[in-house]
Amino acid sequence: MVFGLTIVAIGTSLPELTASIAGAIKREPDIAIGNVLGSNMIIILAVLCMPALIASGPFGAAVLNRDIPVMFALSIVLLVTAFGSGSRGCINRFEGVLLFCGFAAYLLLLAGEGKLLS
Repeated sequence: MVFGLTIVAIGTSLPELTASIAGAIKREPDIAIGNVLGSNMIIILAVLCMPALIASGPFGAAVLNRDIPVMFALSIVLLVTAFGSGSRGCINRFEGVLLFCGFAAYLLLLAGEGKLLS
């Protein structure tokens, strides 16, 4: 779980981060939005199906009862912070810290259950 949630996630997100930063420097926010949406679509449609194609199996109960609700909750918080306060899609530092703290709380939840290093 540690590798999937931190190291691998950072490694796979670095190309999107650099493209988004380049778009922000050139004052082209559409590049950043297209990059994030395109990357997420490819990951969902191409990468996530590979484990099922290689060796299919059932989801664990923890995935359905803990991980998916946390993912949806953080996605809703992201939408509310980005579009709820009239900020027109911008997230300020406080909201970024709030989202990061949500992720850190999720990691602590996993650590408390003893699932972080398994």
